[in-house]
Formats: sequence, C-alpha cells, structure tokens
Amino acid sequence: MLFQVGGQGTRPTFFEMAAAQQLPASLRAALTYSLGVFAIRRPFLHKILDYDDEFFALLMMVLESHSLRTTDASFAESLYGLRRRVANISTKKSTSIAESSEKSHELGLRKNQKILSVVFLVVLPYFKSKLQSIYNREMEARLQASLWGNDEPRLDEASFLLDQGETSAQSVGRSSANSSSMTRFRKKISALVAFCYPWIHATNEGLSFAYQLLYLLDATGFYSPGLQALGIQVCRATGQELMDSSSKISRIRSRELERLRGPMWLKAVQRVLLKCMYTSLDYAQTGLIAAVFFFKMMEWWYQSAEQKMSAPTVYPTPPPPPPPKVAKNGVPLPQDESLCPLCCQKRANPSVLTVSGFVFCYSCIFKSVSQHKKCPVTLIPASLDHIRRLFHDL
Repeated sequence: MLFQVGGQGTRPTFFEMAAAQQLPASLRAALTYSLGVFAIRRPFLHKILDYDDEFFALLMMVLESHSLRTTDASFAESLYGLRRRVANISTKKSTSIAESSEKSHELGLRKNQKILSVVFLVVLPYFKSKLQSIYNREMEARLQASLWGNDEPRLDEASFLLDQGETSAQSVGRSSANSSSMTRFRKKISALVAFCYPWIHATNEGLSFAYQLLYLLDATGFYSPGLQALGIQVCRATGQELMDSSSKISRIRSRELERLRGPMWLKAVQRVLLKCMYTSLDYAQTGLIAAVFFFKMMEWWYQSAEQKMSAPTVYPTPPPPPPPKVAKNGVPLPQDESLCPLCCQKRANPSVLTVSGFVFCYSCIFKSVSQHKKCPVTLIPASLDHIRRLFHDL
C-alpha cells in the first residue's frame, strides 16, 4: 500500500495524491515571491499583488480548464501522470476497489463534471481564501479594540471622504448616511464570517483528513469529499493514454481552427492568436514548474548571501581578567586552598565573595563583611549582598 510507487496498478498512491494536492499552494507561493521580487524595481506590479487572489484564480482557471479539456485531469494531476475517471459506484459488494477503478478506467469525464471540477479546483479555493482574509482582518480588529478600546476609530473604517469643493450640507448628510449604512453592513458580514468560518474550516479539514486516512487504508477510492461529490476517481494514466493525448489535442485544435469565420485577414489574425495561445499552454506546465524551482533557488541563493553579510563578526573569546591581588594589610591566603583564609580551618558552608572571588566559611565572611564592609583579603569594598552560597567545596 505505502510503497506502490513503481507505477503498478491504476490506483495512485497516497503520496502521489498528496503531492498533486499541495502543488497549487506551492506554485502560488512561488509566484507571489517572484512578483514581490520584480515589484521592487517595477512598482506597477504592486497592483497585481494587491489582487493576488484574483490573479492566481484567473491563472489557475485557464490552466485547469485547458488541462481538463485535453487530458481529463487537473493541472497538478497531469504532471504526475494521473487522470480523472467517472466512478463506477454501482458495483457489486464482492467487487474490490481496484477492480471497480479498472472498470471505470475507460469512462471519460462528462462536460458538467469538467465544469464542476473547475469549480472545486478554482472557485471554492478562491472563496476560501477571501473568507480567510476577512476572518484575519476581523480578528485583528477585535484584538486592536481589546488593546486600545472601542473609542479609537480603526484605520480601515474610514467612512467617507469629504468633497473639497463646494458641497451642500444635504449632500454631505446623505453621503454620511449611506456610508454609515454600508459600514454597518460590512461589520455585520465580518462578524458573521468571524463566527461561521472557524466551524466551516474545521468541518472541511476534518472531512478531508477522514477521507485521506480512509484512502491511505484502502477503505475508499476517493481521496477527498469533493471527488466523491462529483462521482470522480483519480487513476493512473496508461501508456496508450499518454500517447493518445497529443493526438487528442491536435484534433481539438484542428476543429477550432476550422470553425474560424470572417474575411481572410481576420482568419489569419485569429489563427496567429490561437497558435500563440496553444504554444503558451503547451509550455505552461514545464515553464511554471521550472520557474518555481528557479525562483526557489534564487531565494535560497540570495538568502544565504544576505545571511553571510548580516551575520555578526565572530571574535575570539577574550582572556579572563587577572585574579585580584592580596592587599598588604589584608588577610594572607593559606597554602591549602581548601582552608578558609579567616579561620584557617576547612571551610564550612563555603561562600564566595563576588567582588574578589575568594571563598570563605559563611559565618566567617558574614561577620567580617558586616563589621568592615570590605573583602578581608583584597580590601575591596563589599556588602552582604555580594555573598553567594556555594553548594560544593572548592
């Protein structure tokens, strides 16, 4: 089950399905990073970054529609040699999942299934991304309100802009009323999304996890609830299908070129535009994947270079300062280092005086510092706060 990666059988492994599902998110992250890099020198690209959800949804809609139309698979599934087939649900109980998938192998996708596949692959993720952004903004606004209070107006709640020219008081009142009603409506929508989105997200993630676990255990042939809702199973493409896909694409394109209408010059222009579109779509898969790897490599390259440039200079460890010298009028040190300089006995409850570093008996150094306010050996000023208890004899 877990090691079926050699292409045996028509049922894809769990790892192939997981990789195909995670590819669009990786592609979006790479494209966003690439546009961010180019926007540093081309500021007009910031407009695309402001509408990154719409831009990526439009791009994926073109790619998914073309891939489903020509290969009966999504953009990511076609990269892994997978195809979508109509699930043969009306099978006998004795029929295994592998046999049912082989029976449904010859069934292609219907037109409505292709349209609904685009909806599940592009439209629903787009709405999920927009709901996530609304939820994040609402949570951030609530956090700001809890920190600064509700009296302070939020920066993103500007109601309207006053006309700098000559405007009547009535028009200003109407605009303020309209803007306040729109603001209240947006607040209600944001509050509704903030309340419902966590439950929707948790339900979706829970169902996806359950289906993936069942697919991993060979208990179902559907990797996600969306595939079961569409009645579609994902199978491995045979060698003959991979060979026939090019001929299928050429037949579709030849029919489209034959349907061109109009004068000769208009047909020529349309033919050139269609050929340019066909060429860009043919190289879209390899080009996008190559761009992902290229920009990831550039990100790693410049990130490592910036880390080297911004890394602090490592200097060698400085030598320790010399030990304090014994004062002429101070208490001499005994030859045996285990003895207390004050009582010349073995140290009891050894304690160090931090201003000098010498170790004494706790009672001896406590009495000495209390009376003389200095170290008895070095005569450095000290207080009782400089005494530290040691839990082993030195």
